[in-house]
Amino acid sequence: MTQNLSNITLTREEFKNIFDTHFNGVRNYIYYRSGDQDLATDVAQETFMRLWEKMPKLVNGNMKALLYKIAGDILISHLRKHKVATKYRSRVVEEELSESPYDLMRYKELLQNYEKALECLPEKQRKVFLLSRMEGMKYFEIADNVGISLKAVEKRMKNALDYLKLAISNS
Repeated sequence: MTQNLSNITLTREEFKNIFDTHFNGVRNYIYYRSGDQDLATDVAQETFMRLWEKMPKLVNGNMKALLYKIAGDILISHLRKHKVATKYRSRVVEEELSESPYDLMRYKELLQNYEKALECLPEKQRKVFLLSRMEGMKYFEIADNVGISLKAVEKRMKNALDYLKLAISNS
């Protein structure tokens, strides 16, 4: 269905008729080009919105060709924006993953301070701490394993954490 457009304005009924006639074709065209059904529907809807907004300015042309041209332009614009956004996101992720030499040095230094503080921790506290943090045991399991009360485990763990926090922060 081709229509000649020479300085026309469409009534709502005429626009609805054009929409009903061409919407699926425009959507299928964009789906074929993009492979994304949601994007195809969005672009088709935006195409008809633009047609409605620009209708008074149209001069001589084929309605179907005009719709496909508008849809193609919208798709290209969307793909360009998507490409820029993807490029930006990948650059941000790369920056987050790359560690500076200073960060690596600081991490090694922190690890050495932690190991020294762990060595200086009293044996009873170190045992409870390691069973909890390294073995993943719960406090009641540690109490059974070591043969002490649950309150004793809690107190030793609190003392160990306080000592480690102080020793690492002072290093």
